Formats: sequence, C-alpha cells, structure tokens
Amino acid sequence: MLDAKLETLLAVADCKNFTRAAEILSLTQPAVSHHINQLESECGAKLFLRGKGDFKLTKEGEIAVTYARRLKALHGKMLSEIADAQKHASHVRIGITHTSENNSITEILAKYVTQNTDTSITIITDTINIIYDMLQNYELDIAIVEGKRMSSKLNYFMLDTDYLVCVLGNDNPLAAQSMVTVSELKKENMILRLPTSATRQLFEATLVSVNESIENFNVCLEVDNVAVIKELVRKDLFVSILPKSACISDARRGKLTILPIENLSMMREMNIAYNNDFTQLEIIKDIVRLYQENVHKS
Repeated sequence: MLDAKLETLLAVADCKNFTRAAEILSLTQPAVSHHINQLESECGAKLFLRGKGDFKLTKEGEIAVTYARRLKALHGKMLSEIADAQKHASHVRIGITHTSENNSITEILAKYVTQNTDTSITIITDTINIIYDMLQNYELDIAIVEGKRMSSKLNYFMLDTDYLVCVLGNDNPLAAQSMVTVSELKKENMILRLPTSATRQLFEATLVSVNESIENFNVCLEVDNVAVIKELVRKDLFVSILPKSACISDARRGKLTILPIENLSMMREMNIAYNNDFTQLEIIKDIVRLYQENVHKS
C-alpha cells in the first residue's frame, strides 16, 4: 500500500489547501498537517510555501510530488499486473496526442484488441508534454507521439512518417491551386493548434528556418481540438496547418482540401515511445505490424 504521507502530499499539491485535502482524504486537518510535517522532516526541506491563501510547492516540493506520483503509478501498475497474471491477460495504458486521436491509430488499436481478446487497452489523450510526463511517471505504458524526445530512459519504435500541410475549405480560392505560398498564407485568417502542441512548434520552427515568424500571420483562433479546427476549416472560416495523417481521410471524401506549402518542408516521425523497463515489446511490434498492414495496404 502506498505510504499515507505520500497520498496526503499529492492531495495537498492538487488542492493547494490543507482543509480541502483533509476532506478528500477523510482525515482531520491536524492529521494532514502532521503528515506534511513528517515528510518535510524526512526530506530535510520545506515542501510548501505557506501563505495567507493557497499553498505553493517549493522546488523541493515539486521534486517530491513528481516521485510520489511515480510511486503511486508503480503501485497501481504492480497490482494491475498481478491481477492480469492471475487472469492470464494483459492491460496496456496508451497515451496519444490530440493529433494522433484524429488519425488512423485509434482504429488500429481497436482492431488490435478485437484480434487479441486477452489484451485490453486504455487510451489517454492529452498534450505531448503531459503524455511524456505520464509515460516517465509510469502512469502510461507506451505513448504514440510525434518526433522524439531525447532521453536515456526512453526507447522508440517508428510507426510512420508524416508531414504538415495547409488545410483549406473547398470554397477557398486557394483550393484550386497545386500548392500555397507563404505570402498567400499571410493574407488568410488562420486557426492553429496551441503553442504547446508539437504541430504548432514544428510550424513555427520551420518558419524561423526560412527567416519568417508566426507574428507575420493572422492567427485569429487557437484551439487544441483537431476535430474543431477541421470543422471550422470546412466552413471556410479559416485555413490551418495540420498533419496530413489527421485530415487525409476528410480530403479523400471531398470534405476539405490539403495543399503543400511552397519551400516549407515539415516532415516528422510518428513513434511509439516506451520506458527501458517495459517488457511487453511483442505488443508494440504487433501494433506496428497491424498499422503497416492496414494504413499502407494500398
């Protein structure tokens, strides 16, 4: 069982208040305060800055919370794997970014579990930074991400290659062209992913490489939901920059138009990331094989 003091630490970190944490944990406020004092004594450092309002984690507190989350996740993983072993089954927690949620990968994972009835999958969708944090804290088993983050603790299998394209409504005059120029894009009202997304970061980095800046574009709306972006593009309210994999199906059905951008090369890898100590590599290999068979069969 996870140390009660660590459960208290996580509750206080989330609530930023002893009283609210006590209510969640069904403890008295003095008990919560005692747990935190004990932890601070063990760590030899203050974990919270106590002010008039909500508490704030110190740098040492942030480190303690990171490891407490990891220990909690490992404890849960231990219990889950023991239960799976007893049932001769497997359960895999897979993190995907909002972009991956809108391409073929979710369908591939669905096909995988129908073909492997002894395996169940939980899909968690979030931003790439949170996905990586959850993977390294063992809250996820594997993650499907764009590009790679260099870390000695992570390994990767390449799933596919992808590149960013300009996405337009079919009624946009530019849709009749074979490609769009940067100058033409500057005249359009744009809807983009949030600055924290890998898609947005790749677009901005590529602009910098050709001596351009996102500041020179008319970015009217920022949205983290790819489906919402595509819907607003279909209605010809905006143009956007998205991965081809996220909108190729819509383009083939004639719902929108995708075009390359002249002189901008924005290719990237789609990878399956996993921790060094992940042991079920056959599951990853099977997912890669299934993806290749279904997505590239034509």
